[in-house]
Amino acid sequence: MIRVVLAEDSSTCRALLTAVLESDSQLRIVGQAHDGEAALTLTEQLRPDVVVMDAHMPVMDGFASTRNIMLRCPTPIVIVSASMNVAHVAASMRALAAGALTLLPKPVSPSDPGFEELAQQFVRTVRAMADVKVVRRFHHPVAATLTSPLIASNLSQADGRPRPRVVGIGASTGGPAALQRVLSAMPSKVPVPIVVVQHIARGFVDGLAGWLDAVTPHNVRVAAHGDHISAGTVYLAPDDHQLWITRRGTVDLSRRVPVGGFLPAVNVLFSSLAESYGASALGVIMTGMGQDGIEGLRDLRATGALVLAQDEETSVVFGMPAAAISAGLVDVVLPLPMIGPRLFQLVRAGLQGVVP
Repeated sequence: MIRVVLAEDSSTCRALLTAVLESDSQLRIVGQAHDGEAALTLTEQLRPDVVVMDAHMPVMDGFASTRNIMLRCPTPIVIVSASMNVAHVAASMRALAAGALTLLPKPVSPSDPGFEELAQQFVRTVRAMADVKVVRRFHHPVAATLTSPLIASNLSQADGRPRPRVVGIGASTGGPAALQRVLSAMPSKVPVPIVVVQHIARGFVDGLAGWLDAVTPHNVRVAAHGDHISAGTVYLAPDDHQLWITRRGTVDLSRRVPVGGFLPAVNVLFSSLAESYGASALGVIMTGMGQDGIEGLRDLRATGALVLAQDEETSVVFGMPAAAISAGLVDVVLPLPMIGPRLFQLVRAGLQGVVP
């Protein structure tokens, strides 16, 4: 049995969410809160397996409640939002940065044609998040540097590679907060474009882009068909399209078929960079469930491109990076605080400039 604390200030919405969650025999609501402070109290008292919480609540909002829960009694938290407004989604992103695992849209009225599908996805996600271990460990000491034997050895093998001309990043669960950490650790004038596939619920990518644009020193936008990717800009894959970068350095969003169940898929982005940039691409695989990105990384590695992965200790879910590492597709494994600085070193100086 998965024990759930539900925090939602609207009694009507709370009743709907209760019905959706308890439609699964393995989910049981053990506590209901109408504000963030009550959610914190119930979580401390009941120690549930997962907290489902609205980001917009009185007394203590979802961000403050999440931050306090993660400090006092770390628990998997799923943030829900009814609004696709960029400003409102930004508030939800702050909760993700404070330690919540993922963001979901609230199920709409049962009379809506898409209700059943959305409700089933909602239940599946809550069940999956309940299994995630959420001890915050982003204080990781900087134990590995480019001059350490392991890192230097791995990079020195790549001496013949050209300087990276594009960076591709793939992430899923825990990704929004990880992206914020990586981008914040790099100065604004990154001399290459950065292209990102982040698995996120439909309707929230614009809010994610707006939040990252506001809280990092970079120009972050959702990629549009025909965009010519340019240095100093971060491009996020939009909903319901595969993001393919052509050999001309333009965005092709014409592909709309899921790959491995994902639309967009990290695999497609990495494969496009392998075809269009070869060894001049740099791939990064970060926190997330599953194995999306593995086949694309095979294509990248076949060209001689460098691949970095987030380590287990700083990954919210060590799924995608673990799969890549186990498959032998990663050159360097780094803790989250080191990924941004290392990326900037590599794209600024090239491999020759950072290897002793």
